[in-house]
Amino acid sequence: MSKQKILVTGGAGYIGAHTAVALLQAGFKPVIIDDLSKSDETLLKGIKKLTGVKPDFYKGSCASKPFVKNVFKKEKNIAGVIHFAAFKSVSESVTQPIKYYRNNIDSLLTLLEVMPYFGVGDIIFSSSCTVYGQPDAIPVNEDAPFKKAESPYGATKQICEYILEDAKKQGFRSVALRYFNPIGAHSSALIGELPIDVPANLVPYITQTAIGKREKLTVFGNDYDTPDGTCLRDFIHVMDLADAHLSAWKYLQQQTKESRCDVFNVGTGNGTSVLELIKEFERVTKQKLNYSIGARREGDVVKTYADPARAFDKLKWKPAHTLGDALLHAWNWEKKLAKR
Repeated sequence: MSKQKILVTGGAGYIGAHTAVALLQAGFKPVIIDDLSKSDETLLKGIKKLTGVKPDFYKGSCASKPFVKNVFKKEKNIAGVIHFAAFKSVSESVTQPIKYYRNNIDSLLTLLEVMPYFGVGDIIFSSSCTVYGQPDAIPVNEDAPFKKAESPYGATKQICEYILEDAKKQGFRSVALRYFNPIGAHSSALIGELPIDVPANLVPYITQTAIGKREKLTVFGNDYDTPDGTCLRDFIHVMDLADAHLSAWKYLQQQTKESRCDVFNVGTGNGTSVLELIKEFERVTKQKLNYSIGARREGDVVKTYADPARAFDKLKWKPAHTLGDALLHAWNWEKKLAKR
């Protein structure tokens, strides 16, 4: 019996690569496309080292209809799509909003235009807790209304979810995973988060500061309405997130409705402040971190963490790693990079 093929867009990136590993280890065949604008082939090589398999890889933009069509033609019998390909920096989206609207929305629309040509209707979408804006209550569940997005990045995720909801009318079946703050690396230290430029996410900035690549970490604001004044987040290990995509795919295959659009929070249900995260990093790694408090940053949500009960119930998924696991794995990955 041949392995089920799943197209993984943005599969050379952080979450995509870890999900490709989870798919391979579960007996699927990921087909990866990535334009390498925010990544390189390092994680693709890591996937091969980790699994012994070199996934089929196509370099190009999934906002390009001819390119996407060509991939579907070459890779016959693709069963569905897990769509990660998007720009993801909140701060960059504030300064370059048009770039974010063009890339993040066009890539989804292109896929939805091409998929029916090849009889493909199932898609798992990489959404984000940013769709909630500043939520009225936390923990936030999936029934919470969309508030005004705090950044153009968050707005693109809201728009893409609206598109998927409407796409039901054309027979698509989708699951949007609203994940919170992915951190960590594979426990093997063969793949992990690999920012090409200055890190947009907190943990790689922490590890790069600890290793000496960055002089100092700036904590953006300590006067928020939180226990220690710093922003509150729900940090989830990237391999737990990867497993959630696998669970979402299996869930979608078990459904009998011809069209649907389901949404799930993917988080731990625990709120951790930026300062708490720093202290936990110092505890598990025995590394003292050079950091200072700076001004607030535009686009940051003050506090949010998940109510993940729906994912626990419907997807039969739960996170398996602790915050300390995630930070230690991220640090081991950073040390591995420093030896290259």
